[in-house]
Amino acid sequence: MENKERIPAVQELLNERKYTALRQYLEELNETDIAEILEEMDNEDMLRCFRILPKSLAADVFSYLDTDNAQYIITSISDKDAGQILDNLMTDDAVDFLEEMPANVVRRVLASASPETRQDINHLLQYPEDSAGSIMTVEFIDLKANLTVAQAIERVRVLAVDSETINYCFVLDDRRKLIGIVALRQLLLQKQDALIGDIMDEDVISVYTLADQEEVADLFMRYDFSAMPVVDKDGRLVGVITVDDIMDIVEEETTEDIELMNAIVPGDKPYMKTGTFELWKSRIPWLMLLMISSTFTGKIIASFEDALSACVVLTVFIPMLMGTGGNAGGQASATIIRGLSVNDIEFADLFRVIWKEVKVAFFCGMTLAVCNFAKLMLFDKTGLEVAAVVSLTMALVVVLAKVVGCMLPMLVKRIGLDPAVIASPFITTVVDALSLMIYFKIATTLLHI
Repeated sequence: MENKERIPAVQELLNERKYTALRQYLEELNETDIAEILEEMDNEDMLRCFRILPKSLAADVFSYLDTDNAQYIITSISDKDAGQILDNLMTDDAVDFLEEMPANVVRRVLASASPETRQDINHLLQYPEDSAGSIMTVEFIDLKANLTVAQAIERVRVLAVDSETINYCFVLDDRRKLIGIVALRQLLLQKQDALIGDIMDEDVISVYTLADQEEVADLFMRYDFSAMPVVDKDGRLVGVITVDDIMDIVEEETTEDIELMNAIVPGDKPYMKTGTFELWKSRIPWLMLLMISSTFTGKIIASFEDALSACVVLTVFIPMLMGTGGNAGGQASATIIRGLSVNDIEFADLFRVIWKEVKVAFFCGMTLAVCNFAKLMLFDKTGLEVAAVVSLTMALVVVLAKVVGCMLPMLVKRIGLDPAVIASPFITTVVDALSLMIYFKIATTLLHI
């Protein structure tokens, strides 16, 4: 059943004050679905419905609410209830929530939480934003190498309730250094008296606390992990990153790249919750820069004013040539940026990439040039010389655009910048200027103007 179909039933039970029935109804739903249902209600009904939920379920539902609704609930309930919600949240979810809240709300909620929760949260807040340490959770299952499988399973039973994942158990030595990993599946299949040290996998892939979250996401995708240990500079296990956090990061990074590729300063709010002034601020810097850079194309046209006055028909084809060049460069840059982001392409592949794009551009350019030549001769009746100038320019512009489009992202990545920054808008501006120079050079040479 869709959540839209559940909302009337929930609203009816709430309006009729059948709280026991409503609680039983909600307990049968997934916490994500409950959060979506609550967000469709007005604030007062959302709060009433939230209060009905059992404490543990309420914390799970709370972690799926958007920032505004979560803030409304946390500021509307008692300090004691707020502290209990924070205590029941996984540490990484609690940190994500607090990072979005005003300082006065953070102080109030932390003051109501248990000392252990405050310590764990403050521990995670010390790490830089977007680092592995900032997205990890400190709730995990650790084992000793000298435990038997039976003892390990018993420990899993004890710790599982407060752990974000039980799929993997991490084996530590006396100094809490990570020395191995055991999957829960292994524990269930091994003999009860087998030692953890004999069955654990010692080839453990981990990340450092200060590693960038994008690097962590790449490792998850490369090795198909569902959880990854995080260690400090001494190799001691301090936390675990789970795949649900990585999915959020991938979405965040993808959104950021899309915004950068379209000349928008990345924001941290959904579109419908971003104000007009904030959208203006995110868009105007690049628009100003691109407007200024586009003045070069105007200067190029002005410098060939005599040629244009001698053969006015050349002006008609400028938008087509510039548009085709920009599109060709955008195709190449999008492909390369995607390859760079998933580590399919490295800087060492630069010349191979350029050569491949040259071959692709040759076939694309020749196809467009032939089709364009036929159009100009048969339908536009422009004359042989003008058709040759435009078609030859078309072929060269496509080749140039694709070379620029594939090369610039790789060079920018090499110097440590985000290749998405110089994507379509910037590449289009560069290609436009070069396209005009090629066009007018060919025109003045072949048409003797």
